[in-house]
Amino acid sequence: MLLTDYVEAKPDVMLGKPVIRGTRITVDLVMRKLSEGATVDAILDAYPHLTRAGVLGALDYARRVVAHEELVVTQPVPGSGD
Repeated sequence: MLLTDYVEAKPDVMLGKPVIRGTRITVDLVMRKLSEGATVDAILDAYPHLTRAGVLGALDYARRVVAHEELVVTQPVPGSGD
């Protein structure tokens, strides 16, 4: 499976956010639904034009993005409320 088979980002679609190819369903929406406890089947029921492969492709895209993230830990500034 190629990532580009399931996820695309175009400036004129959802302001360039990554979406499931051929839809306006963002990867963010799919991740949010899953984090709220929705199942893949529930997402497919809510958005019948999606495919299981598309939803799993969005999940794989998110996994790859997070895998390449760098976390910078800084100390809070005294008195800043953090």
